[in-house]
Amino acid sequence: MVAEAEVETNAEVMASVEEGPTETLVIADINCDDAYLTAPLADAAPLPEWR
Repeated sequence: MVAEAEVETNAEVMASVEEGPTETLVIADINCDDAYLTAPLADAAPLPEWR
């Protein structure tokens, strides 16, 4: 069973790609310190799959 996540109603979430030896997708809540996740860009779902 997967627990439902609590979502902040005024969250501002942004995404970016860090370039380097391995390109990394970074998704972060810019209103909260240390609220981010990363994944190798190759493993990230394409935008149409998120819809």
